[in-house]
Amino acid sequence: MEEHPLARVVHLFTDGGCSGNPGPGGWAYILHDLASGKKQEASGYMPDTTNNQMELQAVIEGLKVLKVSCEVELFTDSVYVGKGIQEWMQGWKSRGWKRKDKNRLVPIKNQEFWMELDVLLAGHTLTYTRVAGHSGHEENERCDHLAVAAYQKYQ
Repeated sequence: MEEHPLARVVHLFTDGGCSGNPGPGGWAYILHDLASGKKQEASGYMPDTTNNQMELQAVIEGLKVLKVSCEVELFTDSVYVGKGIQEWMQGWKSRGWKRKDKNRLVPIKNQEFWMELDVLLAGHTLTYTRVAGHSGHEENERCDHLAVAAYQKYQ
């Protein structure tokens, strides 16, 4: 999105998915600049990935577009992504990107995705809103369609 003096509040809608888990996957986002009303969408494909990785990649790709510090409201149907950002990530970072498993620390799954997301989030304020998947939410349905289309063309 282009820099605009009032373009500080954005809505980021994301979705990711796979055909098989792991398998070929796709991600998609819609970024809505509330000040200008401008919307931007994009999607992409990975040949061998997981559903959670595609959910994370969608958020990463959407945040990469932002060139100024923004208040971002993230709308996703991924509880993994939402809770990861709001509840788990700070603890993972403090433990060297590890999680507690009984009495020991083990590396978190998808560490490279979480680390990239952490870097991108540093310049923004983010709130998370959970959207029920396949519930008729317009932007979530559009992101789902784009993500599925992204990997289906390679099958």
